[in-house]
Amino acid sequence: MDKLMDMEFYNRIREILATARTKAYSAINFAMVEAYWEIGKSIVEKQGGNATAEYGSRLLEELSKQMTADFGKGFTVANLKNMRQFYLTFQNRYALRSELSWTHYRLIMRVEDEKARQFYVDECAKANWSTRQLERQINTFSYQRLLASHNDYSVVADTTAREQAKSPEDVIRDPYVLEFLGMEQSASFYESDLEQALIDHLQKFLLELGRGFSFVARQQHINFDGRHFHIDLVFYNYILKCFVLVDLKTGDLTHQDIGQMQMYVNYYTREKMNEGDNPPVGIILCSDKSDAVVKYTLPEDNNQIFASKYMLYIPSEEELKREIQAERKAIEDSKE
Repeated sequence: MDKLMDMEFYNRIREILATARTKAYSAINFAMVEAYWEIGKSIVEKQGGNATAEYGSRLLEELSKQMTADFGKGFTVANLKNMRQFYLTFQNRYALRSELSWTHYRLIMRVEDEKARQFYVDECAKANWSTRQLERQINTFSYQRLLASHNDYSVVADTTAREQAKSPEDVIRDPYVLEFLGMEQSASFYESDLEQALIDHLQKFLLELGRGFSFVARQQHINFDGRHFHIDLVFYNYILKCFVLVDLKTGDLTHQDIGQMQMYVNYYTREKMNEGDNPPVGIILCSDKSDAVVKYTLPEDNNQIFASKYMLYIPSEEELKREIQAERKAIEDSKE
């Protein structure tokens, strides 16, 4: 530290900026909460005089189409239904807490008991729970356990360990914030330098194989009922007539990773396949320093003949292992 600037002076400046960023984070989140509450209220009032299910469905479809055209992502029919439910669940706007984000409220809306909902709102605001902490409290039935323990609040404290507070960078990356502000999501938001370099290489490697690969998307964003996922790479193989999904993991491969890829495969099977397409294939790469494990995730009804057909055009496990190992070694050697 330069002699002209002592630590006490720097800490004071640092605190000013940190406080300002925290205020900006809270302001964005609460502006989103208020806007979605108002949208929900408007939808309910519009549907009030025309309460048939058919009218309500068509209204939301038309509203979703127009809002998506004007404001971009984030206004699917499912999300508009969430906004409507938000208003119906919390009809007193002045009781909304500025400490809680839209994600907090979406979690609390799933709680059916009104007293339990209010408990989670109050405790979340008071203890500054992250959304992950709140979800853990709800999933472990903290409210019911509190009642059973005769208001012994230690049962609540024991459930949630203190987590590091969200940084401004984390807020910028939040898919809900990006959608609300009308900003595009960047692949670099979700990748470390190593991951980005490895994915860059995999993208180039697959396209240069000359086996029918056509690039579709990178860090493709998928929203399942408000839960956000990103597929690292998506290709279409016009020889096999199928989508090829690739996910890279920098740690050990887990059953959750395999289950997530199966979810992606199911999504593409049900939502993205065109007439004449074959079922998609998912490839999971585990970029561990000691090994590079490759897992192919095929539909459950797949047979060996079709699997063999895939292997004619998709790189073998050995090819992919060699590529991921060699590229990782080259990246790490270049940093030494």
